[in-house]
Amino acid sequence: MNCQTSIVNDSSRFFNLMAAVIGVGLLAVSVDAQPASEAEHPHATGSRTASEPADPKLPSLFLIGDSTVRNGQGTGTGGQWGWGDFLAPFFDTNRINVVNRALGGTSSRTYYRDQWPRVLNIIKPGDFVIMQFGHNDSSAVNDASRARGTIKGAGDETQEIDNLITQQHEIVHSFGWYEKAIIAEVKAKHATPMVCSLIPHNDWKNGSAARNKNDYAGWAGEVAKSESVAFLDINEIIARKYDELGQEKVNPLFIVGAGPHTSQAGAETNAACVIAAIKGLKDNPLSKFFSDKATNIAPADLSQPAPDKNQTE
Repeated sequence: MNCQTSIVNDSSRFFNLMAAVIGVGLLAVSVDAQPASEAEHPHATGSRTASEPADPKLPSLFLIGDSTVRNGQGTGTGGQWGWGDFLAPFFDTNRINVVNRALGGTSSRTYYRDQWPRVLNIIKPGDFVIMQFGHNDSSAVNDASRARGTIKGAGDETQEIDNLITQQHEIVHSFGWYEKAIIAEVKAKHATPMVCSLIPHNDWKNGSAARNKNDYAGWAGEVAKSESVAFLDINEIIARKYDELGQEKVNPLFIVGAGPHTSQAGAETNAACVIAAIKGLKDNPLSKFFSDKATNIAPADLSQPAPDKNQTE
């Protein structure tokens, strides 16, 4: 399996410059890596994925998730990048928009509550949505810092809280419940939802990259199966790539001390693995939109177990 790519006046000008400097300073001191503003790269070109549809008449592929999907185009984030920022070159953007609406720091719960309504509003029949959540869902359900956690699993359990951040009463659902809710709303728009498992961390056990089959990757697969939608198991596909490369070569694909956050090389590697996952689908509705660059990516084949596969966290 190959998922590596080569892969007008002076006063107003002064105040505009100062505003830009202040904005950059605020971004630089942010505790958590956050993506660039939605307006910063609305119609990005080249290797970067736009945050708005360049041509509303075309179908759009929307990417939603956390900072491992979109992480500010490397600006003010210590060189951290998300795989969604490098997905557009694999598609013919004269035929389909590739739109990255992921947001750093979000869980399936906070994205669904705070970000998803704006994305849903611009989805139209014939569009596609790829979602990847899980990295932040294991956080606390209710605290004064984030209050973004979800109930573990894909069941119907709930927990009622008085949210310490929003000061609102809230019913918190499971990780799977939020993904199912997004899937249902995408289908209601006559668009096509696809579920990704989360990218793996740079964690190793007995010489193999650790998987998350027993938690969020597994639950994402359960959701996809129960809702009869495509499942892109990039947790396993990327982990197999890491096994092939070995830990020494994988280390530069991550930002040291930044958890699951990848460097540009890591994000580009993961983007290629996402394409391999899409090409490995038995029924691939995106195949007609691929660019020439995608021809170099072999379809992922998970029908055979990986050698010495480790399924623990």
